Amino acid sequence: MTLQQFEYIVALEKFRHFTKAAEHCNVTQPTLSAMIQKLEDELDVKIFDRSQQPIAPTAAGLLVIKQAKEALVQAEHIKNIVQEQKQEVAGKFTLGILPTIAPYLLPRFISVLMKKYPKLELRIAELKTHEIKRALLNGDIDAGVLADIEDLEEYNISHLFYEQYMAYVSKSCPLYEKQLVKSSDLQNHQLWLLDEGHCFRDQMVKYCQIKSAQDSQMTYSLGSIETFMRMVESGCGVTFIPWMAEQQLSESQKELVRPFAIPVPTRHLVVATNKNFIRNTILSAIINEIQASVPKAMHSLATSQVAVY
Repeated sequence: MTLQQFEYIVALEKFRHFTKAAEHCNVTQPTLSAMIQKLEDELDVKIFDRSQQPIAPTAAGLLVIKQAKEALVQAEHIKNIVQEQKQEVAGKFTLGILPTIAPYLLPRFISVLMKKYPKLELRIAELKTHEIKRALLNGDIDAGVLADIEDLEEYNISHLFYEQYMAYVSKSCPLYEKQLVKSSDLQNHQLWLLDEGHCFRDQMVKYCQIKSAQDSQMTYSLGSIETFMRMVESGCGVTFIPWMAEQQLSESQKELVRPFAIPVPTRHLVVATNKNFIRNTILSAIINEIQASVPKAMHSLATSQVAVY
């Protein structure tokens, strides 16, 4: 049996389809099928029930696949140990990042990072907070960029920077006439909020003390910050944006931005890894480039700001 065969059965268990599993492993479907069959013959057990559609593991197969996953994790860990000893910024590294951060932060540092470290194969996965936490524990990603929240004790946390929130206000809204927005000003206005599961939403609901969030928003379960910004621009309601989003706006769009009054709600952005993480050379390189991509004033919390969790 080989690690390659383990990769094949893990992929087939994930995709439940020979062709899709083969594409994922970058081999032909006959090759993948033959290698899995060879493993089954060697172990004298059927790992997959091919009579089912979609294909599914047998009871014994589930146990084999579980051990295969653990073996692959340990094999990857050995590679990581060697690379870390060499202190190389090289190899495959998967970074999870919140969708409320990705479109604003990634363009700031990715190109510089790739030019500086051409041997680094950085893979990006946009995930919600709970998905990042689960992916870290499962070993599906190496690190995750997210907003600091209260229940991250299971992970190692590295500071990145602080980013303040702003209101994005339609011209038809009475708040458009204000220079600064207070949290109390938002109680009786139509708010466009992300669906539950986004810490961005949860932090702003908590900070602004929006007691009946469902009543104060249009239901839009697939909403994004960018979608809500378009709704505001069309003349509907208020939404919230992070500081980095404002930097990408046109001059006409910036007319809709209203800062919060002191204390200004601010999120603390961090990098999380699992407790067994050892690839610190790569992580340090990523952290350095991220911090260099934002103003130095954002490296610490200003006296006019309050961190929201």
